[in-house]
Amino acid sequence: MRVLGVITARGGSKGVPRKNVRLLGGKPLLQYTVEAALAAKLLDRTILSTDDEEIAEVGRACGVEVPFMRPPDLARDDTPTLPVVQHAVRSVEESGDRPDVICILQPTNPLRRAEDIDACIAMLAGNHNDSVISVLPVPHEYNPRWVYFQNDRGNLYLSTGDDAPVPRRQDLPAAFHRDGSVYVTRRDVLMDKNSLYGDRVAGYVMDPDRHVNIDRIEDWDRAERMLEETAVLA
Repeated sequence: MRVLGVITARGGSKGVPRKNVRLLGGKPLLQYTVEAALAAKLLDRTILSTDDEEIAEVGRACGVEVPFMRPPDLARDDTPTLPVVQHAVRSVEESGDRPDVICILQPTNPLRRAEDIDACIAMLAGNHNDSVISVLPVPHEYNPRWVYFQNDRGNLYLSTGDDAPVPRRQDLPAAFHRDGSVYVTRRDVLMDKNSLYGDRVAGYVMDPDRHVNIDRIEDWDRAERMLEETAVLA
């Protein structure tokens, strides 16, 4: 099973301008993801997809391949991940490299480890699922069995469609949400079925103490504090 890692990093970030090359704990944000990818044992090849030459230069300096530049129409604020990754796969396949599995890594999750990447890939290899995504547990107070929506008349209704909420916390089913650190998808699901997930999705539970998804400056500040705490404990 040949696994291609695709790091997606566009230049036009707005919540934290130029965040992919901004220094976090003394090194570019992008470098954390590149280092984890290159240390992963189950990634056969890792490439960087970017539209930005500075990001490409930083990526090369960190040791990752930049075999093409992403076209501007795939680097807009509203561009979904799927066509970006499909473009990357087509580009490497045109050069004769056909992967079986794609591992998508976003620099906005800098604290994921090489072990997390390998565990997700191994989980896909060991079952018949279409994809594996990294997840975190949902706190019980936000469990879908306890979450309400509100209709146009102002009436509340449970998100699950149930008539009544589960009465006890102990009876709530486990719930999870995507954390964004790792997506592993079979090539045919991605390219032929136009999906990042497919029909059968497995979840790899991440360590909540290592989770940060940098979208706003508040997230950046939290990541800095987490790195400082990690350095103190080391």
